[in-house]
Amino acid sequence: MPYCSTFIATSLDGFIADRNGGVDFLEMIPNPDQLDMGYVAFNEKIDALVMGRKSFETVCGFDVPWPYDKPVFVLSNTLREIPEEYSGKAFLVSGKIREVLDELEHRGYHRFYIDGGKTIQSFLKEDLIEEMIITVFPVLLGRGIPLFGELDNQLEFDLVSSQVYLDQLVQLHYRRKRST
Repeated sequence: MPYCSTFIATSLDGFIADRNGGVDFLEMIPNPDQLDMGYVAFNEKIDALVMGRKSFETVCGFDVPWPYDKPVFVLSNTLREIPEEYSGKAFLVSGKIREVLDELEHRGYHRFYIDGGKTIQSFLKEDLIEEMIITVFPVLLGRGIPLFGELDNQLEFDLVSSQVYLDQLVQLHYRRKRST
């Protein structure tokens, strides 16, 4: 059984990007000591990332070196190929989520970081997210790309921890509550 989790930031009103897809709000709180806010520890627990095409394109647009040290699987039914500069770092996958996860597990990956609004929503709709680490920024964007969407069924989570970073950001760590 795959273990899927997410580590993401959101505005107070639940948006992961503004109405133009921008994430400038992530830079609004100075972080002079470059605190990772738990990301390194989170990253050590995963085998690979699964992200949507839009998130992949956003990351490719950042003016920084490739930020991932694990394989990135780009879930897309429209993208035809990964740009050459990301060859060997990012891999295109398509199809139904459970089939994609089965294939990736067959390749030896079991613990996944799920990233991107629509991708996270799709995984939640399939009840595949076991853990969510959400860092809330003190801003109301009003409109944008929402973290959560409609679900067919209610999903319950237990609060594992909450932590304040930089005297402004609240990070909430939830784990899926499952019936035994």
